[in-house]
Amino acid sequence: MKFKDYYQTLGVERSATQDDIKHAYRKLARKYHPDVSKEADAETRFKDIGEAYAVLKDPEKRVAYDQMGSSWKAGQDFQPPPGWDAGFEFSGREAGPGDAAEFSDFFETLFGRQGWGAQPHRASMHAQGQDHHAKVMIDLHDAYRGAKRSISLRMPVLDAQGRVATHERTLDVSIPKGVRAGQHLRLAGQGGPGLGEGPAGDLYLEIDFNPHSNFRADGRDVYLDLPVAPWEAALGASVSTPTPEGPVQLTIPPDSAAGRQLRLKGRGIPGTPPGDLYVVLKIALPPADSEAKREAYRAMAQAFDFNPRTHLKG
Repeated sequence: MKFKDYYQTLGVERSATQDDIKHAYRKLARKYHPDVSKEADAETRFKDIGEAYAVLKDPEKRVAYDQMGSSWKAGQDFQPPPGWDAGFEFSGREAGPGDAAEFSDFFETLFGRQGWGAQPHRASMHAQGQDHHAKVMIDLHDAYRGAKRSISLRMPVLDAQGRVATHERTLDVSIPKGVRAGQHLRLAGQGGPGLGEGPAGDLYLEIDFNPHSNFRADGRDVYLDLPVAPWEAALGASVSTPTPEGPVQLTIPPDSAAGRQLRLKGRGIPGTPPGDLYVVLKIALPPADSEAKREAYRAMAQAFDFNPRTHLKG
């Protein structure tokens, strides 16, 4: 997937005001509208312009897009890093379908198929405030034990000059034991202010896990890639194995092949029922970095009548 520079598409600077962006879009939309333009690529350009404007006209999408930074260039191979949008507070992120279906895979990767639509306007003198949404990154160990964390959120706002800025606030949050990635925590009254005497909206925190050097979660189940020596896999062994709750002794059955999964029941993320921990065996070969070790490999080759490629058809 290629990175799209929406500022370049509209021909504006990253410091452009919202009015600058609107004027640039209107000028280019008139120039490349397929009904009037004589340009050979008018339809494609018109769609690109519309997509760029859909992002940059919306302070919430714009500040999330700007999170990518200015180091990316148009056309570069691109994959958003994990948790790239964590810590940004948005209104109406869970709303109904938008026009993302007309846009590129790049747009969908950042904003999803629904495009972060706005919540419906409540036409009343007294109305509840909008619900807000934010993604927060926690450690996998927090899901095992529960935790109290201070989180900082940044809310997109427009300053007096019409430029996008951020308002920051810090909240103390209780992370419940057993929380899963993708789960939402509701903080009542922490969303947008109400209209008149209406109550404030709620804040929904979407949970995601920071990348871990050993473990990865899938729902309540947790996976660990465990390196084992060839003789441990072939002969069986008892090896010390890390888990999120501390090391355990794991029995490797004899004749275990690479990729075999050993299940530690109930050692996944707590819940009712709890998840499981799956240990995936990976065969680690010792280096042949001395003549004695190379000779040991030669002896092994002589001792075994073994061809690992007999199943391949050619």
